Amino acid sequence: MAVPKRKVSRSNTRTRRANWKAAKPTLVSCERCREPRLPHQACPTCGTYNQRQVVDV
Repeated sequence: MAVPKRKVSRSNTRTRRANWKAAKPTLVSCERCREPRLPHQACPTCGTYNQRQVVDV
């Protein structure tokens, strides 16, 4: 089993953990109803995807 040879300092640990951020989801506007939606997914408001009705809302 791997065991560290020496203690990792607080600054190194905190610098490594500083990059763990929650990313804001990218939103695009629906072509039909102009509501924000996730890309490559059907619109939850009107149910269209790629200018076709795919979900009954």
